[in-house]
Amino acid sequence: MLFRLESDSIGEKQVPKSAYYGVQTLRASENFRITGLTIHPQFIKALAEVKKATAITNMKAGILEKKISDAITKACDEIIEGKLHDEFITDPIQGGAGTSMNMNANEVIANRAIEILGGEKGDYRIVHPNDHVNNGQSTNDVIPTAGKIAAVRLLKSMLEKLYKLHDVLLKKADEFDDIIKMGRTQMQDAVPIRLGQEFYAYSKAVERDIKRIKSTSSNLLTVNLGGTAIGTGINADENYVKNITPVLKEVTGLPIKQAEDLVDGTQNLDCYVEVSGVLKACVVSLSKMANDLRLMSSGPRCGFNEINLPPKQNGSSIMPGKVNPVIPEVVSQIAFNVIGNDMTITMAAEAGQLELNAFEPVLFYNLFESIDTIRNGVDTFIENCIEGITANKEHCRDLVFNSVGIITAICPHVGYKKAALIAKKAIKTGRSVTEIAIEEKVLSKENLDKILHVYEMTMPGIAAKELLKR
Repeated sequence: MLFRLESDSIGEKQVPKSAYYGVQTLRASENFRITGLTIHPQFIKALAEVKKATAITNMKAGILEKKISDAITKACDEIIEGKLHDEFITDPIQGGAGTSMNMNANEVIANRAIEILGGEKGDYRIVHPNDHVNNGQSTNDVIPTAGKIAAVRLLKSMLEKLYKLHDVLLKKADEFDDIIKMGRTQMQDAVPIRLGQEFYAYSKAVERDIKRIKSTSSNLLTVNLGGTAIGTGINADENYVKNITPVLKEVTGLPIKQAEDLVDGTQNLDCYVEVSGVLKACVVSLSKMANDLRLMSSGPRCGFNEINLPPKQNGSSIMPGKVNPVIPEVVSQIAFNVIGNDMTITMAAEAGQLELNAFEPVLFYNLFESIDTIRNGVDTFIENCIEGITANKEHCRDLVFNSVGIITAICPHVGYKKAALIAKKAIKTGRSVTEIAIEEKVLSKENLDKILHVYEMTMPGIAAKELLKR
């Protein structure tokens, strides 16, 4: 392998000659061997968009020569298109508030711009990573801005999956609307409910999640670009500070706003805590749904066996024929991880001191992971589980009418005391409530059929109320 010699304030170092990254990126890759991963592709794209916007704005402000600005812009466009991503080699968890990520972008863009202008990589007299690519900027306004842009786009992609989940749940609610089953509270038989009502309730929870995510994600569109090191805007031209946000808005296509107070925007990370909290609420709802599906599908002989989940893979290496609810299980595991990520994000946001929070790298790493895993988890939840759920209609009905829970619907017609005696006798003898009620001439079969109708028992009001008027 051929090398070129580069130097920084630490000293000289050999860099692979073919590499677009430089000495500072190489040092970072050696210092931070933490996750074995590299920067998120959406983060790389957002970094390139920020650098493109700054080059254009600096050129318009008379700070950068047009040919240098154009070369930087072209290099950024290539990265935005997905090229050179393998040159971003720094670990996403790193010290320095993200300086290594910022310099990785600066060096890659500078070296590609040098090539565009006819030079050789490493000849920073032509385009310099700091003096040109990073002009008027600091890690402390570049990294938060790029991170927010990436998060907004990832959240949009995740929301598309949640919208689809909402629609699929509504379809299932309609499909299962006439299926009566036993409702349960505290894992004990309660009163009847329609399976469709349960799925409709799931859809309402997802609907709330969508509203919360849309509301909080909009706060990420307020950025501190132009504030440089601590929000005071030192070393940034006044015209640049004034015009950078409109240019960034045009480059990204997002309705980005500049923070009213750049000092506040630089040191406080509460917007991420808010978004992460909403993601936590979302996965709590999803995991609760997954828990319900596991319970309702338990069996097939010795469990609830009310619904069937699509069989996706063998469930055991020792028990032939066993099929496990693997998709609901993975959804719950995603929830556990996102809840843990929320704690990390909270602690990282709290750990800032004075004018800067140095812990955004781990914050973004966990935030992006939460969003990605929710998106992917919801996708497999829909495709490999919910769309293929079927109901055991007759079994559900048998459980209802063999239960003691239907006594609640009968109670207004016979009184609490008599209803309690019937229930007690049913439990003791193992006979059905309806059989005992007819035998003791408490109610006729005709009236029982009216009271115990699917919709009469599962809608507000007294089942077969008209019988009370006689």
